[in-house]
Amino acid sequence: MIKKILLLIVLLLVIAYLVTAITAFNNKSDKQTCKNIELIIKDSVNAGFITENEIASLLKKEDAYPVGKKMDKIQTRKLERMLTRHPLIERAECYKTPGGKICMEISQRLPILRVMNYKGESFYLDNQGKIIPPEANCTAHLAIVTGYAEKSFAMRNLYKFGVFLQNDKFWNAEIEQINVTPTREIELIPRVGDHIVFLGKIDNFEEKLARLKIFYEKALNNVGWNKYERISLEFSNQIICTKKGEACAKIEETNKPAETTSEKKDEKKPPLLEN
Repeated sequence: MIKKILLLIVLLLVIAYLVTAITAFNNKSDKQTCKNIELIIKDSVNAGFITENEIASLLKKEDAYPVGKKMDKIQTRKLERMLTRHPLIERAECYKTPGGKICMEISQRLPILRVMNYKGESFYLDNQGKIIPPEANCTAHLAIVTGYAEKSFAMRNLYKFGVFLQNDKFWNAEIEQINVTPTREIELIPRVGDHIVFLGKIDNFEEKLARLKIFYEKALNNVGWNKYERISLEFSNQIICTKKGEACAKIEETNKPAETTSEKKDEKKPPLLEN
């Protein structure tokens, strides 16, 4: 019985000591002056839009830069709200350390498309399908969307296509412009080749671009990248091409390589058949 009482007394003394030590430590920390900030920017390899200088400038502009201020006067929640007002910051978490330092962990928003539509609206679309205002001033290379791409259409219909481009090195490098027609069909302007790629509706875009890639490899590498002014992927299992200066369309089977006329001079049927 006496042992239990002694044990209980020891436990109470330990708890009292810990409470006193923590309280004294917190009071000491609150009286400290913030010496430095530690900024952790997540996804800086993939995004890299936010810089430490930009964060410091933002906080100084709001008279909220913590360095030199008493720790007990610094409100971390207020800092978080301030930071998340930046159009390229998705989340911010701020906390104090015992050494008189403020840590800031920032998650960036990742723009995937730049939209400049027929209404004169200009904005970015991020990888969550949300709108980023133009003042974000992203420096990343992005495909530009033009034509009849209202905000609702971009968020609903172009978001997945933009994510696809970001995750595909070949198409991300190849597609320079995405034009939306009045009937909400999609035209692509590639960097390589003097032609327009007509997707039709945005549905099944992955399958359509897979066919186009085969066509690029098996046909255009042989006949030249500037031979056609329009390549249509609208219909399944075929690609319809229009030669420059001609109104007629020609069909190429995507599973067969094209041959140039110099390779098949005696062939009655060219590799691209006229409609």
